[in-house]
Amino acid sequence: MSELVEKIPRGRWLRILPPIMIVCIISYMDRVNIGFAMAGGMSSELGMTASVAGLAAGIFFIGYLFLQIPGGEFAAKRSGKKFITWTILFWAVISVLTGLAQDTMHLLILRFLLGVAEGGMLPVVLTMVSMWFPNEERGRANAIVILFVPIAAIITGPLSGYIISLLDWRWLFILEGLLSLLVLIPWLLLVSDRPQSAEWLDKREREYILTKLDEERKELAKGPKQIASLKEVLKHVTMIKLIVLNFCYQCGIYGFGLWLPSLLKNLTHSGMSQIGWLSALPYVGCAIGMLFVASVSDKTGRRKPFIVIPLVGFALCLLLSVKLASMTWVSYAFLVGCGFFLQAAAGVFWTIPPRLFSPEVAGGARGVINGIGNLGGFVGPYLVGFLIQLYDYDMGIYGLVALLVIGAALTISLPASIDEEVKTDTAVEGK
Repeated sequence: MSELVEKIPRGRWLRILPPIMIVCIISYMDRVNIGFAMAGGMSSELGMTASVAGLAAGIFFIGYLFLQIPGGEFAAKRSGKKFITWTILFWAVISVLTGLAQDTMHLLILRFLLGVAEGGMLPVVLTMVSMWFPNEERGRANAIVILFVPIAAIITGPLSGYIISLLDWRWLFILEGLLSLLVLIPWLLLVSDRPQSAEWLDKREREYILTKLDEERKELAKGPKQIASLKEVLKHVTMIKLIVLNFCYQCGIYGFGLWLPSLLKNLTHSGMSQIGWLSALPYVGCAIGMLFVASVSDKTGRRKPFIVIPLVGFALCLLLSVKLASMTWVSYAFLVGCGFFLQAAAGVFWTIPPRLFSPEVAGGARGVINGIGNLGGFVGPYLVGFLIQLYDYDMGIYGLVALLVIGAALTISLPASIDEEVKTDTAVEGK
């Protein structure tokens, strides 16, 4: 069996995943570059307090709610490719307009609209991945896609610091908005929605994918009854846990990411160019952590431990970075440790919905989990800004630590059925 599986072509790994990653990278750059803009002059020019800056960073995630469920359902029932094409055009225009903002009200409106534009992105691409990669490969495939976070952050830091030091914060938004339009080229040329419609796909690979997905559906049908309607999904206890877990996780991720430039500025008292480079190293660790954790999780078939460990590790590194702030480079080393754990659980986490919900509603379920959970992207940055203004930087970080610990506790309470041993011969293809 292993020999047969190894001979199956792997074209989808190179044809589907790279353009999805490129689109996600650009979207994430447009999402988080505000952190560098705030540290690079935007806050002072627009007269923003710490709490208003947190609101400007986080209001994105209020708009982010609107297309979560429609996006996932549209990708599952129609075309994720078309959905993403239109959202790219929308968010590119908004990004350019952000560079022209004249006051905080303009900024808040544009950040909200950017959230609307990007809201369907993750449920759409994860739904597309679920149509191309069966369960035993899905953790790695999801992790490769979600590598857009560290890759985008590695690029965004030095690039943003360079643009701001050379020009100013306004050109940061304008140039990165124009860059968004270029990603339409690989997206339109390479991506196909489903194996059935991909003319470039080798026949053996198509049969392998469709057979595996069919076997997966039959296997799940033998287990506990799957929830088959979105209305039922919303009432499900495990669904509530997944939403709250994702909320706590996103609070930590975005609270850390959007305030990292300011934290580094206070820690090192460096210029924007150096801060850009210093901010990149935690995301190098992030890429390593994501691939390592997803690979081990796929090989063992265990999901819960590989969500708990990154959440606890992230919380511990955040705590130590604050406690040891008097030792600048030791504190920075723990910020790099935060990076290793930052997104390490993400690829594993998104393998869970297809194990609990029927294929027809899994796309919508992803949208609900991602949309409501990503309110953490609003609460995290705003909470940090509020606590900084009320107390100090340390207290802002303590708030994130508490939320990450709650997320770890919720993970432990998830159903045992999520963890399932993966047979060695089915994990060979796509290594």
